Amino acid sequence: MVTQEKIEFAGVPLAVYREIAAHLRQVGGVEVELIPQTSSDFDYNQSQISSLSVSWTPNANVESREKFKQIVAYYKNRYGRG
Repeated sequence: MVTQEKIEFAGVPLAVYREIAAHLRQVGGVEVELIPQTSSDFDYNQSQISSLSVSWTPNANVESREKFKQIVAYYKNRYGRG
């Protein structure tokens, strides 16, 4: 069974979302997809990415989930809420 969750970091630019995604993809059993912004109004303060879609594959173990939590906590601490 594949489990999915959505992660958002308000006001974080595209490059940072890509960094987060690359970091999370290094964790076994985790697949990450960048979800584009859907707003029709352009805003310099809004990222081109609205969120990350994270999927947990069946081979994700407790260690993988703990590493995932550590990575997300790091970025939450650095860039605010996630």
